[in-house]
Amino acid sequence: MVPSNELSRKVILVTGPAGNLGSAVVKRFQNESVSLILLDRHPDRINERYPDLDASNDHLLLPNVDLTEPAIVGAAVNSGLENFGHIDCLVHTTGGFQMGEKVHQITQEKLDQMMDINVKTLLNITRFVLPAMIEQENGMIITIGARPSLEGKKEMGAYSAAKAAVLRLTESIAAEGKSTGLSARCIIPGTIDTSENRAVMPNADTSKWIKPETIADVIYKTCFDTDISEHDIIINLY
Repeated sequence: MVPSNELSRKVILVTGPAGNLGSAVVKRFQNESVSLILLDRHPDRINERYPDLDASNDHLLLPNVDLTEPAIVGAAVNSGLENFGHIDCLVHTTGGFQMGEKVHQITQEKLDQMMDINVKTLLNITRFVLPAMIEQENGMIITIGARPSLEGKKEMGAYSAAKAAVLRLTESIAAEGKSTGLSARCIIPGTIDTSENRAVMPNADTSKWIKPETIADVIYKTCFDTDISEHDIIINLY
């Protein structure tokens, strides 16, 4: 495998490309000189959303990829590597939010749901992406955290725990990657300005909410940041 830092065209793998943040990330990247690998769990959603990318040999759309299933994830990552030879940046936007229960009310089902969509998906995708990055001695992992990962909030116990795990796993990836040229960052936004959040919080002050496009721009710059230290792992956007 040729070290990716010797190749001109970067390859970016994005999970959750049909979501609010994921689609903003794809839009930010798609007009740049990069190749995109898009993984989504719905059979046709990304093909319908990105027909121009689907028709291009410079990009690879992989629908029907359930990130909670290791074998499916491994096959998808291998397809990307076979197609492009390397993956330079993983942007893992897949995640989920749920709240309402006090800690003693959290059911096993709710805990599993938060851990599966936030933590298991991260572990599964990095299980297959990281070895390739280690071999090529170059790579960036970008995860999406949340403010409750820094400080537990009431009635957000399961979500706080899951996002805290995402943050700590990102830090561990960064620590383990020092000797192999890998970097990792966890972006922690405030409330993201989406139609869904506006619907569930109609009376909220949205003046400090952050646009998905703003986060996407930071992600774009982070993918090409080669001057990262162990103290730069968390990017606060609130």
